[in-house]
Amino acid sequence: MNLQDILTRLVETNEAVLLNDGTRDWEAGALLEELSTPMLKRSAYLQPGMYIAEIDSRGYLGQVLYKVKKKA
Repeated sequence: MNLQDILTRLVETNEAVLLNDGTRDWEAGALLEELSTPMLKRSAYLQPGMYIAEIDSRGYLGQVLYKVKKKA
């Protein structure tokens, strides 16, 4: 699964979450519009309610890309 798949699923299911990259909160739809194609194609894993992390070339979880926050 890649980051684009995860963000698309969050938008389609109308998840009430914000994604924080360490500097600001984003809605999934805004990230789909703003991120570059190479970034959207990165392999990633969603741990629901916690984070989206990249998956490295060996298949292990890597850097946390976004922390998942519930919308207030």
